Amino acid sequence: MTGIAAIGAGLAVIGAGIGIGQIGGKALEGIARQPEATGSIQTNMIIAAALVEGAALFAIVVALLQG
Repeated sequence: MTGIAAIGAGLAVIGAGIGIGQIGGKALEGIARQPEATGSIQTNMIIAAALVEGAALFAIVVALLQG
């Protein structure tokens, strides 16, 4: 793995961590404001987190293939 590929993979992981953190934080705020919508919010949060994780995995694979 070259340095450029490692930097690209690291940035993808950092971006995914920030994105999932934002999703979790906003979901907790939403649940605190509307506890009756907990199930719907959790479902949407899991779907959004999976999409962020998929995009990050794609970015890591691309970075590693380029390096």
